[in-house]
Amino acid sequence: MNNFAKMVGELCKFVLPIPEEYYFGNPNSSIAVCTMSSLDLLRKFANSDVLKQISIVGRLLSENKGIDVIIRHVNHNKKIKTIIVCGKEVSGHQSGHSLFKLYENGIDNNARIIGSTSPDPFLTVKKSQIKYFQNNINLVNMINETNYYKIKQKII
Repeated sequence: MNNFAKMVGELCKFVLPIPEEYYFGNPNSSIAVCTMSSLDLLRKFANSDVLKQISIVGRLLSENKGIDVIIRHVNHNKKIKTIIVCGKEVSGHQSGHSLFKLYENGIDNNARIIGSTSPDPFLTVKKSQIKYFQNNINLVNMINETNYYKIKQKII
């Protein structure tokens, strides 16, 4: 990432603060839900009985730090086997697209997600953590689906 992009990113943290929100549910569940940029959808899951059936629900806003967090989390919580990726894609970042490209292709020698069209798809997680993600997690592509009831059907 160039210096200008870093500066803009730091400025955005102050001008447009975006809370990193996630909610834990059933620690024995094998299902996680990623609502991308859809805060309303996240809150619907967090305030429903469905939270008792999923391990965690959270957002994915960036193609780098956000994906790093997901990879670390599934490596830490080995009970998670399925991630439902839903909600509106993050305009400009295309974080959902990058998550699926990581799943399909991994990273190159510079830690860049192979095949990603996102502006800054560089990760800090270990290749072994990515391999675990690729080999042990089932991603369900519901990107841009915001209908809570349609997504809920994939869970129950």
